[in-house]
Amino acid sequence: MRPPISPVFTTTKDLSGPLSRSYKNICRQGIHPLGSGTSVDQKAGDTMTHFRLRPGSKSATRRLKHPIPDSAAFSAVVRGLLIGNPLGCTSYYALRKNNPPVMPVRERYTAKFVYHNRDGKQVGTSSEVYDSLEGYETGSASMITNMANIASHRGKVKHLKVSDLFSVTLKCHDPLGELYFLSLARDRITVSSYMDDAIRKRVELWADTIPELQ
Repeated sequence: MRPPISPVFTTTKDLSGPLSRSYKNICRQGIHPLGSGTSVDQKAGDTMTHFRLRPGSKSATRRLKHPIPDSAAFSAVVRGLLIGNPLGCTSYYALRKNNPPVMPVRERYTAKFVYHNRDGKQVGTSSEVYDSLEGYETGSASMITNMANIASHRGKVKHLKVSDLFSVTLKCHDPLGELYFLSLARDRITVSSYMDDAIRKRVELWADTIPELQ
């Protein structure tokens, strides 16, 4: 007798998740001007950083020469992708609904703090993680004025903005039908889960036009 066939289960669960409140607000705002484009062919001696392929996978990462300076500059880059759609992505129908060309599927903002006593000695540190830009901004401000927390640390609090971490992962739909992910962090940009190398080249060409992503 032929052995029984194991059943195959499918799911209609949308793993992408809804847009955060912060980006819903962003989409109602204008776009910050972006930098001028540069040629794909780089001259010898040019210090432009390039996307480096990861062995065994369709993933490439560019490490930035300098971290993106602050949350405002970071959100401007993300806003340009969401509203301006410079990668030419297209909307698509999947999981019984229409999906936008580009959409955020994960956000994480980490604020870091340090506490010093009256003698200037460090007496404590802390960090707060938020899942939206709005939460990061309001939460960071509240930590500075949280007197109970300051009293518990027995020291004056300082927000270490230069050490804060930002990251957003976007799901993009290529005009030829591929879905891929674009992850932006304060110190790098990564394109992953793609098959066509033209996608990586398109992302690299776009990144070359953004001063914060050099």
